Amino acid sequence: MSRTTGTSIPSFMYAWRKHDGNLEPVWEEVHVPQTPARGFLVKMLASGVCHSDHSLLTTDKRRPWFQDKYTLGHEGCGEIVQIGHEVIDAGFKVGDRIATIAVPGCGLDGCPECSRDLAQLCERAHHAGIGQDGFYAPYAALDIRAVVRVPDGIPSAVAAVATDAVKTSYHAITRRAEVQPHETVFLFGLGGLGFNALQIERLEEAARFGIPEKDLVPANKSVQDFVRENGLQGKIDTTLDFVGTHQTFQDAQNIVRRGGKLLCVGTFDDENKINMKIGIQKRLSIIFTYGGQLRDLKEVLDLISKEIIQPQVETAGLKDFPHVLKVLCDGKIKARVALLHE
Repeated sequence: MSRTTGTSIPSFMYAWRKHDGNLEPVWEEVHVPQTPARGFLVKMLASGVCHSDHSLLTTDKRRPWFQDKYTLGHEGCGEIVQIGHEVIDAGFKVGDRIATIAVPGCGLDGCPECSRDLAQLCERAHHAGIGQDGFYAPYAALDIRAVVRVPDGIPSAVAAVATDAVKTSYHAITRRAEVQPHETVFLFGLGGLGFNALQIERLEEAARFGIPEKDLVPANKSVQDFVRENGLQGKIDTTLDFVGTHQTFQDAQNIVRRGGKLLCVGTFDDENKINMKIGIQKRLSIIFTYGGQLRDLKEVLDLISKEIIQPQVETAGLKDFPHVLKVLCDGKIKARVALLHE
């Protein structure tokens, strides 16, 4: 192995953990992981907080790989401190700052998912922070398939958030929905009617970033009425639903044009209804998406480095995780939040 000169790596660390049957995160002392032969030991610099963390803490649904106890956190940026002996010549060096994807896939030719370019759906590989140890800890062990070098100039907090919040959106829009420049697109992403104040704040943010006011649906305004009143009926090629409520899914089916596409990303409601008459008569395509891949993260980081994408990120400390998650779930945070490590 290679190790940072003069750096002492501890044997134990404290991490935010999920315990099966416990709805609250546990601040627990655990072993610092061993460096994998085909990967790296990484000292974490920043970890993004996601609504999925709340779902993982509160759900009783366990996937096959879920452990009874594991470290939470599936968005991460860190610095390589040790390199596994099988990847010493792979182009990475101690001190490199890297961003990581939570589900890199196993990469085996016989894998039913990886062999079909669906690495993010692979059940054989490690799932960081999703049933297996993740990034709300000072150190993490990562396979080489999970890491991308972070360009200079991108803050670690932004790089951490890019690994899921930005990468998932990018994968959804460019690869799954295959949105083209000429298309008219309707985005659901400002929350439900119960968050009117929050909607207004986010509408102001959208306007500040150059979205024309005429293209923003005002809070308390019916989406279907807005589409009718603005002459958009029959013109919307694709809907991008980052909310996933009964209302947004219903609206999407009604406002999209014949032969249009509905991209489903958000899962606020676990189950939504398809209007079979509308779906068949319009010949709609309903597209689901999940996560993203290493190439998506590379492209996203490149776009961020060129300031084509500018993620809005707030920061807090690692120990603040329970408070940050509560505030996030209460709808009181306009941007994404990254926890900074000491």
